Amino acid sequence: MTGPSLLARLRRALPVGLGARLPLLLLAVGLGLQLLGPTLARALAPLASDGGSNDTVVVVPIHGTIDLGLVPFVQRAIDDHPNAAAIVLDVDTHGGRVDAAVQIRDSLLASDVPVVAFVNRRAISAGALISLAADHIAFAPGGSMGAATPVQIEDGEMQAVGEKMVSYMRAEMRATAEATGRDGTLAEAMVDADVEIEGVVAAGKLLTLTTQRAESVGLTEVVADDLPALLRELGLEAAEQVDVEENWAESFARFVTDPTVSGLLMSLGVLGIMVELYSPGFGIPGSVGVASLVLFFFGHATVALVGWEELILVGLGMVALALEAFVIPGFGVAGIAGILLVVAGLALALVGAPLEVAWDLGTAPGGILDAIGRVIVALAATLVGMGIVVWLFPRSALPKWLVLDTRIRDHAPGTVASDQGSTQSHGASID
Repeated sequence: MTGPSLLARLRRALPVGLGARLPLLLLAVGLGLQLLGPTLARALAPLASDGGSNDTVVVVPIHGTIDLGLVPFVQRAIDDHPNAAAIVLDVDTHGGRVDAAVQIRDSLLASDVPVVAFVNRRAISAGALISLAADHIAFAPGGSMGAATPVQIEDGEMQAVGEKMVSYMRAEMRATAEATGRDGTLAEAMVDADVEIEGVVAAGKLLTLTTQRAESVGLTEVVADDLPALLRELGLEAAEQVDVEENWAESFARFVTDPTVSGLLMSLGVLGIMVELYSPGFGIPGSVGVASLVLFFFGHATVALVGWEELILVGLGMVALALEAFVIPGFGVAGIAGILLVVAGLALALVGAPLEVAWDLGTAPGGILDAIGRVIVALAATLVGMGIVVWLFPRSALPKWLVLDTRIRDHAPGTVASDQGSTQSHGASID
């Protein structure tokens, strides 16, 4: 006699109505990923176009940490002003994520509008790559640019990354400099301490140029005290100045892609769906879980990190965990596979660089180990939260799968208690 099919066992194990709703949960996340990503952000963003006037100078601030939320901001500034006289990047940054800087670099190189990078007052690390992608580089007095070697954090200290990542960054810097007509060796020396330039930088030292040294090596054409002085030097003092600011969607994307916030959204998303799996109907836990994952994927889709691949991995992982919880006894292959799939999907959603480069980045921002570590911390917080739920509601509907509801009642020998409390006789009688 064959037992019930796997599908039938799953339907029987799941709370009433949840079997039909589980695909809707995953579908909702998918819609949030694809529909609430860049398309919705662009559609709802307020227009800031200059109306096609070539008498407009667009000023784009590149301040603070270079993160992935800066990418759509810079791209919008370029797209909304296709006929501007110039785009001026007001650069003052100590650097940030390499993958974000590379995406901004690509957007600048593809721009048909002349781009001017105003180093006011520093363009360090990722900021140097962005500045090199501009058609012209201007410096403020006391400015500095360079020191672009990628680093990672180990044991609370900055450590150099592997040779593969250094080679990748060195090639990006040189290619960017050459694409804008500059000396590629200068760019390489900002990344690799082994590059020596006679009279400029000795072997074993990274190149960081001050304003005066940038003038002496021909990296900058203009030195200006401030932005109005720069526009006068460029002959654009009569042009209308448009200061680009982040719209709500870009600000929100930067907020939800913050490491702390994205970790919280991952934890709440997985925890909410886990709690909903163990409770009848579709209520607050499931709503919070789906909303958290939609926000997580929305933010990361807006900064071009997420596609269907990551969603499919997370969805398959959740299905595997549901099978392990309700259908397959014990904790085995399905549970382990589910955890690995969820970790892989969420980790890939945090990585913007090519995988081989992200692996070499290690624990640096944008590195694969950094992403995996963040996901593991989020899932650990989820397990703690689920443990608290089970502890607070030991006999509620939430952890019912952990509780043995059938009670063995007292009965006479030779009888067994039925579900209705009556007894039935077992065995043959002798007359």
